[in-house]
Amino acid sequence: MHEGVGQAAEDERGVASRLLFLIAVAFSLFQLYTAAFTPFSSLVTRAVHVGFLLTLTFGFLARDGLAKGKRLVPLLFLACALLAAGVAAYQWVFEHELMLRSGEPTSLDLWIGITLMVLVFLATQRMMGWALPLICGVLVLYAVYGRWLPEPLNHRGYPWEQVIEHLSFGTEGIYGIPIYVSSSYIFLFILFGAFLERAGMLKLFTDFALGLVGHTQGGPAKVAVVASALMGTINGSGVANVVTTGQFTIRLMKQFGYRAEFAGGVEATASMGGQIMPPVMGAVAFIMAETIGVEYVEVARAALIPAILYFVTAFWVVHLEAGRLGLTGMPKESLPNPWRAVRERWHLVLPLAVLVYLLFSGYTPLFAGLVGLLLTVVLILGASLSEAALRGAIRTLFWIVLGLICAAFFRWGIAPVLVLIAVLVLACAFLPKSRPTLPDLVAALAEGARQALPVGIACAQVGVIIGVMTLTGAASSFANAVLAVGQHSLFLSLLLTMLVCLVLGMGIPTIPNYIITSSLAAPALLHLGVPLIVSHMFVFYFGIMADLTPPVALACFAAAPIAGASGLAISLQAIRVAVAGFIIPFMAVYAPALMLQGDPGWMEVAYVVFKALLAIWLWGCTAIGYWLGPMSWLERLWAFVAAALLVAAVPLTDELGLAAGLALLGWHFWRHRPRPAPTA
Repeated sequence: MHEGVGQAAEDERGVASRLLFLIAVAFSLFQLYTAAFTPFSSLVTRAVHVGFLLTLTFGFLARDGLAKGKRLVPLLFLACALLAAGVAAYQWVFEHELMLRSGEPTSLDLWIGITLMVLVFLATQRMMGWALPLICGVLVLYAVYGRWLPEPLNHRGYPWEQVIEHLSFGTEGIYGIPIYVSSSYIFLFILFGAFLERAGMLKLFTDFALGLVGHTQGGPAKVAVVASALMGTINGSGVANVVTTGQFTIRLMKQFGYRAEFAGGVEATASMGGQIMPPVMGAVAFIMAETIGVEYVEVARAALIPAILYFVTAFWVVHLEAGRLGLTGMPKESLPNPWRAVRERWHLVLPLAVLVYLLFSGYTPLFAGLVGLLLTVVLILGASLSEAALRGAIRTLFWIVLGLICAAFFRWGIAPVLVLIAVLVLACAFLPKSRPTLPDLVAALAEGARQALPVGIACAQVGVIIGVMTLTGAASSFANAVLAVGQHSLFLSLLLTMLVCLVLGMGIPTIPNYIITSSLAAPALLHLGVPLIVSHMFVFYFGIMADLTPPVALACFAAAPIAGASGLAISLQAIRVAVAGFIIPFMAVYAPALMLQGDPGWMEVAYVVFKALLAIWLWGCTAIGYWLGPMSWLERLWAFVAAALLVAAVPLTDELGLAAGLALLGWHFWRHRPRPAPTA
């Protein structure tokens, strides 16, 4: 009897998994269709996007409840999934009527709005914990009862009906800019990364990193940094990076002598850098571009040098830690040849190269993402077909025809058509023997939709924050406080903003962290003379750092089960690894050339980069207490002061910092210089 019940439950879970797989594939196909043809209004696209997000989220929760042998909970989540689909359908079917009665919602409209808000809050709580829903709930109460607060926090107050309509309908609340970006750009790039991973990009990156740096001092940890940096170019997700590259790199680091918590900290730190690594940065980069009204390529351009410096920081710290522990690299003969890995899978780099070319040629992220995704799909299909009887002229004809169809589909000119045909024919001629197949395509569609859930749900939830801000004008109070501090010290204003980012990061992920702090602090920093992109990149950067700081460090807790250490211990090590990364945003504020702002000359950029590299070297030595040999506490203090002087950009600090840093370099080198062996 008991076995029969268990088998029935297993069958139910199997049916649920297959149904969710089909819904996820339908979600991806819907996004591709709307991105290519724009058949619906923007509001309908956003509403259906949120409907899919909520339906899949509650569907997975119901399936997981079945796996635990429960009955009531899965039924409740199933009801939520059906309600989510119904709310999206209501927005779609009655779009015109809703627009006509804007400002005068019916009772049914209000109940639909309440249902949407409850579903978004519940989905966020189940996926991310209580912090973000509680913050949003307090803000909703603030919108209604804010008139009772003392100045300067008070406002005139708004009735529940107006708040519900503002947040649940139109494009100022849940369906605001974050969901627009999620439905337009973010989903495509997540899908792009999922397809490349299915095609074998992870294998290419890990083999390349292993062969390139695996044999050097502390090689396994450097492999983690390089592989995560490369993965960051295609997926832009810290947690996704941890659970993909971390499965390999964390175990490798532990095997070669690194402590479990340090191995997890290295992977978490390197993985979070994926959000600032162009060309495919994290979701925040797209939201930033829409928020401040600049081209995405400008955001990527500003992030390029800081992203490289971030990974240089992690690379340098693990090098020092390996020297302190006496850890050598792996035997070179046992490692893969990096250039052979590139030769075998070079065709996987083509979609990424095309994406970079299109982004930096002025095309929109939507167009570039579609083309990159299409090229990846075509390569996978071509690899599958080339295993059959297609040979010679037939194969070439297939690629030419397919290239022409793709060109017509996107209404390209003749030059891009010829380029695409040449690329596809060339790729077809050199495809490797181990190829993905057509089922991998379908699986990538489902996997991309699943990976988009946490990002999309976060975007929907932070729409509540933006809605309350636009309705009440609450951002002005904090901005005034920052401005008041900034009248006396820009550094204190930056420090206050950094602390707000880190405190918010104790409970919420990067996207809502950026939304809140950019709406509060970035305008104040702009008023204090910080360039627009630099002010937003400042809060973006510390939003990423917040994901490494305790007590709620998402990337660190994702690494915990792999490393076999506590998330808190990993978080403390991650801060140690990323210590120099905390200074890069400050340096960019005082020297915008670090983010290529203000039309700097190459000499100015080179000087700022040199100064940043020297500061990174000093901060790394301070954190680890080692360079050529162990450093005394006096030397570590010396390095700390020199690095701090290089961050500030007031008269004589650069000169003093450079002099102190170079003097420390010479002193430490003299102390640990090779000495001749004593003669007998």
